[in-house]
Amino acid sequence: MRVRAVGQDGKVSPAPRASGTAVPGARRRTVPIVLAVRGTRGLASGYFAVVLGIELHRRGLSGLDVSGVLGAVVGGAAWTLLAVRRYADRVGRRRLYVAGHLAQAAAGLALTLEPAWWLIVVAGLLGTLSSESNDSGPLGALEQVMLASTLEHSARLRAFGRYGAVGAAAGALGALGAGWLGLLGSGGNQGVGYLPLVPLGLIGALMAMRLGREVEHETLSAPASRAVTPQAPDARTRSVIERLSALFAVDAFGSGFTVQAFVAYWIARRFDATALQIGVIFLVVGLLQTWSMVMASRLGARFGLLKTMVFTHLPSNALLASLAFAPNLAVAAGILWARSTLSQMDVPTRNAYVMALVPPSERTRAAATTGLARLLGRPLGALLTGVSQLVSFGAPFVIAGTLKAGYDLGLWAWFRHVPLPHARDADRDPAPIKEATDAVDDP
Repeated sequence: MRVRAVGQDGKVSPAPRASGTAVPGARRRTVPIVLAVRGTRGLASGYFAVVLGIELHRRGLSGLDVSGVLGAVVGGAAWTLLAVRRYADRVGRRRLYVAGHLAQAAAGLALTLEPAWWLIVVAGLLGTLSSESNDSGPLGALEQVMLASTLEHSARLRAFGRYGAVGAAAGALGALGAGWLGLLGSGGNQGVGYLPLVPLGLIGALMAMRLGREVEHETLSAPASRAVTPQAPDARTRSVIERLSALFAVDAFGSGFTVQAFVAYWIARRFDATALQIGVIFLVVGLLQTWSMVMASRLGARFGLLKTMVFTHLPSNALLASLAFAPNLAVAAGILWARSTLSQMDVPTRNAYVMALVPPSERTRAAATTGLARLLGRPLGALLTGVSQLVSFGAPFVIAGTLKAGYDLGLWAWFRHVPLPHARDADRDPAPIKEATDAVDDP
């Protein structure tokens, strides 16, 4: 039922549809398209992460040089997230979504023609290349908002689980493809190794063009006569977003020490692993992450989003720290695989948690701001990876595990008493949002 508002003149008028509420029939079109595009980009991300890691090892770059390249790739996504945060609801989420995939194709073409290391830095600054298969950049932020805008509470959590599973599975296949081809170790024109990024980016852009107006903010999706001017969030909502962003930045800072491209580089250098071995390892990692994404939605529905986020992430971080002490490739692979059964369970639950905790009109801002916090923290970790290796080659894993465990404990301490508003009701009534944000200000 539509909510009716009473104006100062005493007249009752229908209120416009809240931004982000479910659109009848939109789910049948939006969700499959977003999942298909996510799968295509997952293939590209998983492929590029392995190719980049092996390329850095083959070139014999120093630890500081490796940190610079990874920092540029990760940092490029940060400034593009700023653009998403500022312009997506004004220019159009779909337009930026299409443009991002076209930029990915352009970066792949440039690297194919000239695979110089400095060009990798330039291509990374475009913001649409990912140093790990679990892409959390600007395109991922847009996808979170578009899914949340067309689905309500229980369906939203299941969709985020499928979304994460598709990305993990596609990333695993992309990593296997990079390892099986072994393009970087075959001699000849090494730039050919980046060629698959071109068609994958173009396919993603073509599919994204099929999305409808239901994915847009109400300022663009509603008729001109009902257009609503975006308003700044209130102080309570800002408090929620800022505190989540601070915690996510700590987690991302830890993750920056061990991005997937660095793990591939570390395995290649520490154990002299081949491209095929690394590709197989990350294939299994991706398959286990796919399983964990599916299970996360079930655990989140049963035990709660926050508990699922915290109590699956803590043991995975202990395993991450222990990777530094792996004596051989088999043990290292086993630790990575064990961690992969838990490490990604917080991703769909985290996305659903953020989308449910803020008003529908603030979802783009929340997704972009928290995503930006993660991306601003991650480049610093990536840049410090080379410095930490001066102490010990495995030090990045210990540092990452410790920082990420601190994030888990901080998240639990800060939000365990915050009531999570039921998204189905919050889409219609801001009162649950106010109760939750009051609890953040006065836990």
